[in-house]
Amino acid sequence: MEASDLRKLPRRAITLSSLGLGCAQLGGLYQAVGEGEAHSIVDAAWELGIRYFDTAPYYGYTLSERRVGAALRARPRGSYVISTKVGRLMLPDAGVRPGESGWADPLPFRPHFDYSYDGVMRSHEDSLQRLGMDRVDILYVHDIGRATHGELNARYWQQLTRGGGFRALEQLRAEGCVGAIGLGVNEWEAVAAAMDMCDLDCALLAGRYTLLEQVALEPLLDRCAQRGVGIVIGGPFNSGILAGTRKFNYEDAPAHIVDRVDEIAAVCTQAGVPLQAAALQFPMAHPAVVSCIPGAQSAVQLRQNAAWFARPLPAALWDALATRGLIDRRAPIPLGA
Repeated sequence: MEASDLRKLPRRAITLSSLGLGCAQLGGLYQAVGEGEAHSIVDAAWELGIRYFDTAPYYGYTLSERRVGAALRARPRGSYVISTKVGRLMLPDAGVRPGESGWADPLPFRPHFDYSYDGVMRSHEDSLQRLGMDRVDILYVHDIGRATHGELNARYWQQLTRGGGFRALEQLRAEGCVGAIGLGVNEWEAVAAAMDMCDLDCALLAGRYTLLEQVALEPLLDRCAQRGVGIVIGGPFNSGILAGTRKFNYEDAPAHIVDRVDEIAAVCTQAGVPLQAAALQFPMAHPAVVSCIPGAQSAVQLRQNAAWFARPLPAALWDALATRGLIDRRAPIPLGA
């Protein structure tokens, strides 16, 4: 499987490269990325055949959108797919400081949640301005769910439903302003609930269907495959724990997660397989999955991700992981080398 292999959204005329680029790091997630390096990352992605780029207003407090737009504008518009997100309006605020919300060097705009009809429409227009584009291909609702909003989640859910947020998305799609609509979240439950309220084309699901955890398998991914809702896999390394760090869900990993990853890593080592390669390839076997979008803090790191993504892996690896109860036996597995 190569980075440039193409997969189509089942119900829309949008084709994604199997390996995409998650652009949170271009906004300085945890670590500053210079302007030149940001452009180099996008250039390297292009050279590798990557044609799907995902960004959001929240990433670097608008920094990622600006950088992605600047790096892609010289490319023919019909030759790539770009997605961004709604749900936060970025308002000027001179009080923003380095390190806020994990952004190493954010721009002076502070996020304010707004999932209403007007909020979605304004967010979409603001993103077009920052990207310097007349349209985006996929528009996701960003970070709706209890993990983000806690006791306020019902309020924001009502903005999407009674407040017209979903209606705004469907209108933008009907008018041809966006090609597809979906959710970009860390919680599979939010996608499942939204599928009952809105005609979603896809969902960007971060961290909930990975080599480490398959909690979304039967409740969501199998249902998406049946209904033709494409799944984009975000956070394939679960915030880094599957790539050699000790971060899980954007925080320090608890001991039981570290222990489980160590067990998975031991099986990979025995099979002569880099843990990162297994992590990138495992979710791609599910029929609902259309792309996997790890981030990268440098062009070198991106090229390494692409090499892991394309590396042939033995079928015995998946058998060993399933036998030891380290992956769900019901999960589809990649074809072995």
